[in-house]
Formats: sequence, C-alpha cells, structure tokens
Amino acid sequence: MPKVIDFSRIRASCASCNLQELCLPRGLHRKDLELLGRLVEQSDPLQQGAFLFRAGDPFRHLYAVRTGVIKLYLTTAAGDEQIIGFYFPGEILGLDAIDDRKHTCSAIALETSSCCKFSFDSLDKLCQSVDGLNAQMMRLMSRELSNENQLLLTLSKKNAEEKLATFLVTLSDRFRRLGYSATEFRLSMSRQDIGNYLGLTLETVSRVLNKFGRDRLISLDQKLVIIRQPEKLMKLAACSEGSPDNLTRQRIS
Repeated sequence: MPKVIDFSRIRASCASCNLQELCLPRGLHRKDLELLGRLVEQSDPLQQGAFLFRAGDPFRHLYAVRTGVIKLYLTTAAGDEQIIGFYFPGEILGLDAIDDRKHTCSAIALETSSCCKFSFDSLDKLCQSVDGLNAQMMRLMSRELSNENQLLLTLSKKNAEEKLATFLVTLSDRFRRLGYSATEFRLSMSRQDIGNYLGLTLETVSRVLNKFGRDRLISLDQKLVIIRQPEKLMKLAACSEGSPDNLTRQRIS
C-alpha cells in the first residue's frame, strides 16, 4: 500500500525548509530566518479543485507553495476564465492583492497541495528591521512584472509550436531548479488549461503536442512528458527570443 503523506506533520520552519533557497532571500542570517519562521503558518491541505483564495477575498496573507501545483486565473466580465499562471513549490502567490488589499485573481489546486502563509502586515513590519527582506519583496514583485511581460511576448510574437515549446522548456527549467528531472515530468494541468494560458485552442494544443511526438522532440504517455531532444526544443522555443540559454532562465508564470 503506498505511503500517504501526512501534511499535518510538515513543519513550517523557514530555517530548515528545503525550499528556502527558492523563496527566501539569499544570505539571510539564521537568526533572521528564525524570525521569519515565526510568521509562517501552515495552511490546511488543499485537495484537487479546492481554492486557496478567490477573487474579491480580503488580502491578509502571502502564500508560498510547499507541495503540489496551484493555478492562478482571472474571471472576465463575460464570466470566462483566463489563466495567468501555474505555481510550483517555492513560488509566491498573493502579490496581486497588495495594492487594493483584496485578491484580483483566484487560486485553485490542480492536485493535492500545501502552502505556507505569511501575515502580510507582520511581514511588512519585519521587512523594516531585517536587512535583505525588503529587497526580496521588491525582487518578487519585479519578477512578477517580468513574467507578465514575458507572457505577453509569448502570446503576441510566437506561433503555436513556439508557444508550446516555450511552455515545456520553462516547465523543464522549473523542475530542474526543484531538484527533479528536467527531461521527465508530469503535467498537472489539462491540455485545455494549457491552451487557455497560451491563447490556443484545445485542438491546437493536441495537434502540436502530437507533432512534437512524431518529430521525436518529446514522448507523451497521458500526462507524463519525456523530453527527447532538449536542444532542438529550446531552439524552437527561442525562435523569437534569441539564445536558448537565455530562455531557460525565464519563467512564463
């Protein structure tokens, strides 16, 4: 019988967390990490389809994904869903709500997930006394702006094959940074979600992925993706970006 993860036993300690290099300032002293750790609360486990927060909810916390994958989306005036990002362990959600003090997006779990949450008011006070923490907050907000600009470029300047290649390359790089395989990973999101995110139809996503399979760029087994020719995939993704090496340091979401 497979072992079941007991999320209630996961310790929300920044000083000992193996994700601290992804979501915390580099070079922060251990005593400052411990101060930050005191602000961290472990949110209840989210089952697939459960909301972390909804658009319109009051803003109280920032969230760091600890396990699983979270989808962030807007609802248009016509009631349609527009996906704006997929968030993996070590990545921060909630920055959209700082200005108006309410969430403008909804965040939903694509699989069983857990998050750490930080009281923003307490974090704001701590930023005033801990060197490097305020700069980290600015870096996170700058990264969000950069990611939005990258998404706009991807949607406006690339064709369907380039968009899908970019999506797979950025996922590959994110799994690599988490310490997982960069060439073999599972897609938590549906093809419909991928199409929504990239501005493509479901049929186009399926057609391009099947073409990548026929061309031996990737292998597909339901949601499992194996990248067979990473250099060719990066070259395709970088057609309107420049160097493939630069692309692998960027994220779409």
